[in-house]
Amino acid sequence: MTDTPTEREGEGPWAKLRRRKVVQWGIVYAAGAWGLLQGLAYVSEAFGWPGQLRQIAILALLVGLPIVLVLAWYHGDRREQRISGTELAILTLLFLVGGGIFWRYDRASEELPATRPQAAAQTSTTTTTDASPSIAVLPFENRSAKQDDAFFVDGIHDDILTQLSKISALKVISRTSVEQFRDTRLPTKAIAEQLGVKSILEGGVQRAGDRVRINVQLIDASTDAHLWAETYDRELTAENIFAIQSELAAAIAGALKAALTPAEQARASVVPTRNIEAWEAYQLGRQRLATRTSGGLIEAEKFYRKAIELDPDFALAYAGLADSLSLRIDYGDTPFLATLEQAQAAVDAALKLDPGLSEAWVSSASVADYRAQYDRAEQMYRRAIELNPNNATAFMWYGGLLVRTLRMDEGQRALERAASLDPLSAIVQMNLADASQSQGRFSEAAAQYRRAIEIDPSMPGPYWGLGYLMAYALDRFADAVPLVRKAMELDPGNPGWSAGLANLYLDLGDENKSFATIEQAARRWPGDWEIQLWLALIDQFRRDMAGAVRHAERSLALSPRYRWALVILRNADLQSGRVEDALLRYQKAYPELFVQGAPRLDRSNYGVAVDLALVLQKRGDAARGNALLDGAAQAIGRFPRLGLYGYGITDVQIHALRGEKRAALAALREASTVGWRGPTWRYYRDFDPSLASIRNEPEFKAVFADIERDMARQRAELAARPRGAPLDLAPIH
Repeated sequence: MTDTPTEREGEGPWAKLRRRKVVQWGIVYAAGAWGLLQGLAYVSEAFGWPGQLRQIAILALLVGLPIVLVLAWYHGDRREQRISGTELAILTLLFLVGGGIFWRYDRASEELPATRPQAAAQTSTTTTTDASPSIAVLPFENRSAKQDDAFFVDGIHDDILTQLSKISALKVISRTSVEQFRDTRLPTKAIAEQLGVKSILEGGVQRAGDRVRINVQLIDASTDAHLWAETYDRELTAENIFAIQSELAAAIAGALKAALTPAEQARASVVPTRNIEAWEAYQLGRQRLATRTSGGLIEAEKFYRKAIELDPDFALAYAGLADSLSLRIDYGDTPFLATLEQAQAAVDAALKLDPGLSEAWVSSASVADYRAQYDRAEQMYRRAIELNPNNATAFMWYGGLLVRTLRMDEGQRALERAASLDPLSAIVQMNLADASQSQGRFSEAAAQYRRAIEIDPSMPGPYWGLGYLMAYALDRFADAVPLVRKAMELDPGNPGWSAGLANLYLDLGDENKSFATIEQAARRWPGDWEIQLWLALIDQFRRDMAGAVRHAERSLALSPRYRWALVILRNADLQSGRVEDALLRYQKAYPELFVQGAPRLDRSNYGVAVDLALVLQKRGDAARGNALLDGAAQAIGRFPRLGLYGYGITDVQIHALRGEKRAALAALREASTVGWRGPTWRYYRDFDPSLASIRNEPEFKAVFADIERDMARQRAELAARPRGAPLDLAPIH
C-alpha cells in the first residue's frame, strides 16, 4: 500500500479535485472566511475600529486561499502533516506575493489623500478628505465670575478665528457655524464631521479684575488626541489680548504644519486698537450685525460708531460701520444714496488706516456692488479673498454678484466655497437658495431656505425668500402669505416685509388688504423708497396718475435705479408726449445701456433694456431699440421664467414690441400654463404699454381670465386657513 494518491483511468478534473479534497477544503475555507469577516465587521462597528482593518483582513484571506488549496492538493489523500521541501518553496513564494500586495496597498493608502481631495470636496461641503489642514474653533467657555463677561469671551473667540482665517494654508470654519455647537455634548469627531474639519480648538476665558487667563487645547478629531495645549495669563490690556491671539495662531499653525507666509506673519502682528473699550464696542457691533434684522443693524451701527469715537484709528470699526449702513438699505428704511455715501466714507477711512484689511475690501466691494459698479466690485472682492482666503462673507457676496451678472457657474462655486467655510450659517444658506432660485432649481432652493430656518429660526429673511418662492415659482400663494407674515413678525422694523406682503395680497386680488398694508407702512416709514413706490402703484391702480407720479418721483430720488419707479414715470411721460424726458431719466439711471455697441445686459438691467426699447421706438430710433430687445432676448435664456428672479413675461413684451403678435400670445399662454403669476401681473394686464398691441386680443383676455380664476381660488383657500395653522415647511419634490 502506498501513501501517495492513486491516479484513476478516465477520472475527470472535477473528480480529481474532489478526491484530493481540494473542493471540500475550498468550501470550508470560504465559509469560515465569510463568517470571520461578518464577525469582524460587527466588532469593528461596535468599537469604532478603522475600516482599514477589515480591508487588510480581506487581503489576508485572499492570500490564504491558494495556500489552503495547495495544502489540500498535496495532503488531501495522505494522513501525514509533514511539509516537503517542494511544498515549503511554494508556500514561501505565496507569502512573498502576499507581502508584496500588502506593501503596495500600504503605499496606495498613504498616497490616497493627496490624489483625491477634489472629488471628495465635490461630494459634500462637510467632508474632511481635503489634504490641507482644517480647524474649527468652538465657542469658548466663560469662566469668569460675571455673566456679563460673556460678550468679552465671545469677542476673544471671534478675534482668534479672524487671526487663524488669515493663514492661507488653513481652512478655518466661520463663527456662525461653530456657534451652533455652543454648550454641545456631541463628541469631537461628530462635530468635526459636520463642519468638515480635521482639528478642533476648545478653550475657556477667565476675566478677573485687571487680569485675563485663556486656556486652549487643540484636538485631532479623528483620534481625540491632544495635539497642543497652552495657558495664557496676562494683564488685561488690548496689546496683551492681541499678542495672545498672534502667539496662539502661530502655535496652532505650527502644530498643524501650516506655514505662515511673511505677509501673514506681518498681518498677525498688527494691533487693531489699543483701547479695550473700543474693542469691546466693536465686538458688540459684530454680534448685532449677524442678526440681519433692522433693529440689530441699528444697534450694530451705534456700537461701531462708539468704537470709532473711542479710537478714531480703529480700521476694523470703520469697516463694520460701512457694512451696518449698507445692509440697512435691504433691511431698514434708510435713504439709498445718502446711506451709500456714509458707507463709502467709512470704507475710505478704513482703507486709509489699513490698506491690507480684508474686511475693508469686502465692505468697499459691497458699496460698489450697490452702485452697480460690478467690475470694480469684483476686483475688490478678489482682493479681499487674496488677503483672507477664509473670508466666507467675501465669497458669499462675490458669488451673489457673479450670479446677478449671469456668470452662474462661477457664482455657484464661490457660494459653495462660502458654505464650506461656514456650513451652518443661515445667511449663507439663504444666499445659496437665492442662487438656486435664479437658476430654476426650485426644489433645491426650497430645501436651502428651510435649512436656513432650521439653523436660525429667528432670522426673517429665509421665511420671506421661501414665501416668494412658493408664490412666484410654485403658484402656492396660500402657503406664501403666512411665511411672509412670519418675517414681519420676526422683524417688524423692516418696511420691505410690509411691501412684500402687500404685493402678495394685490396679486391674490385682495386690494383692500394690499392697500391697507401699504398705507399703514407709509405712516410708519414715509421716507422709504419701496413704500413710496407701492404708494405710486396703488395710485396707478386707482387711476390717480398725478399721485402715482408724485410718489414715483420720491421713490426714484431715494433709489435712482429702481426700475418700477422709472416705469411709472416713463408711462406718464409717454402719455404726455415727453419722450425726451423719459429718455433722459433712463440715461441718468442706467448709463451702461447707452454705450457704443452692444451693452452688457444681466439680471439687473435686462428688463430695463426692454422698457427703454419702447421709449426709443417712440423717439423713432427703432434700430437702437431693436438692438436692446435682441440683447434682452439673449439674456433671458440664462435663467428661468418663474420665481422672484425669473424673467416672467419679458419674452412676451419683446415679441409684442417687435410686432410679433402670434408669438407674443403663444408665449403668454405658455407662461400662464407653467404657473406665471407675476409679481404684479395686474399691471401687465391693465397698464403696460409694451403689451398695447395685444391687449384686446381674445387670447390675451382669456389668459388673464384664467389667472384671475386661479387667484380667486387661492384667495378662498387662504381665507379658509385656520388661524395659527403651522407654516408649510415640508420638502418640495
